[in-house]
Amino acid sequence: MKLYYQTHSPYARKVLVLAHEAGLADRLQVVHHETSPTQRNDEVFAVNPLGKVPVLVLDDGLVLFDSNVICEYLDGLHDGPTLIPPAGPARFLSLRLQALAQGLCDAGIAVRHDTVRRPEPYRYPAMRDGQTAKLIASYDFLEREEALLDAPGVCVGRIALATALSWLDFRELPAFEPGRPRLAAFYRAFTDRPAMRATPLTGETLD
Repeated sequence: MKLYYQTHSPYARKVLVLAHEAGLADRLQVVHHETSPTQRNDEVFAVNPLGKVPVLVLDDGLVLFDSNVICEYLDGLHDGPTLIPPAGPARFLSLRLQALAQGLCDAGIAVRHDTVRRPEPYRYPAMRDGQTAKLIASYDFLEREEALLDAPGVCVGRIALATALSWLDFRELPAFEPGRPRLAAFYRAFTDRPAMRATPLTGETLD
């Protein structure tokens, strides 16, 4: 299988971390592709009309995107414990955490657009501040209410959160560790896992 990847995408990294955790990484041909809203990548557009990574091209030619769909597909290929719980509260708590992690990335990208990516005359400070408020509220929610911070083992929600937080740290976005010991402890422990160490974030966005 071919994974269209980007070394500084938290969404793509989530897929690759899950593949490592599931013992599937050696079945993927990982191909780095630079993408951005302003720089068209024709190879990516040829397989995903949204022009985004990650994209998974299966051996039979079927193409899957986005990260949530790819993670669900990969989780069905291995014989170990499923990383997406199959039913009940565990499933929905894990999927909820994945959704929150994705929202953290979305908000962080929006903050970067209005701080470093758009030309200064086109930046919108009110948007930056509103998206930053979402980040802070989410950090506080995680510290206060997220039971999976203290849960044993690995699931897609914990993978998604760790890859989101590592990207926020990588991009020097509003800090999540100060004053949040549970969140900080989760992050430090999870980023020490072999799957995280094998998939470091590198590179800069090209706009």
